[in-house]
Amino acid sequence: MSAANERPKKVTTHVLSEMKMKGEKISMLTAYDYSLASIVDQAGIDVVLVGDSASNVMAGWETTIPITLDQMIYHGASVVRGVKTALVVVDMPFGSYQGNSREALQSAIRIMKETAADAVKLEGGVEIIKSVKRILSAGIPVMGHLGLTPQSIHKFGTYTVRARQEEEAKKLVEDAHLLEEAGCFGVVLEKIPAKLAGEVASGLKIPVIGIGAGNQVDGQVLVLHDMLGINQAFSPRFLRRYHNLFAEISGAVANYVEDVKTGDFPNEREQY
Repeated sequence: MSAANERPKKVTTHVLSEMKMKGEKISMLTAYDYSLASIVDQAGIDVVLVGDSASNVMAGWETTIPITLDQMIYHGASVVRGVKTALVVVDMPFGSYQGNSREALQSAIRIMKETAADAVKLEGGVEIIKSVKRILSAGIPVMGHLGLTPQSIHKFGTYTVRARQEEEAKKLVEDAHLLEEAGCFGVVLEKIPAKLAGEVASGLKIPVIGIGAGNQVDGQVLVLHDMLGINQAFSPRFLRRYHNLFAEISGAVANYVEDVKTGDFPNEREQY
């Protein structure tokens, strides 16, 4: 939140709704472990997303598809223990909600009970609306995700910008309204034209968070390892690197190796 606004004791879905009404931008970052989640929270982030991108940056898989529900619960619980103020949203992984609304509800219940997170996030629109509604019927807050949906990467076959064509853009707008009408508290728009994202944000009452969707939306989300420069292999146009931890960590490790090899570490002050 901006310096001019006092940060609430706990960010809730209601707080995010108020931020949208006031025109106050929402900040969101991913986190996957206790230590980094604690730092991100203390730095003032509004929303922490326990993203299924853990499949990529934590486990080294090429896509988000391999990560399991148990693994997402592990990461979610680790993050929640490090967060005091931010809203914590956990991604529901591939296979935990598509095609079976009853299974979707059970998956969401497990996430909420076993992580103590604040909400879950699902990818898709009309295709998964039954699962969304069933989860919401249990009182579990749901965030939607439209545009480029990484869990469907084998369907798309590419990570290129989505909704450039009129038909796909029209469906995206319809899906966004469908998610709002169902009761979602917010929606993420990934890698779509900025003008379209702005139109969706202005047409919805719920907050719209963008990633590669321009600056006309209500907030932004990035993957923590990307924006900190830990992951050097990923350089899309929308990514702004705020640090180069890859270089700093590599340098620190190289210095440690050198000090061990030369016998400089530990010195007399560093032993008992």
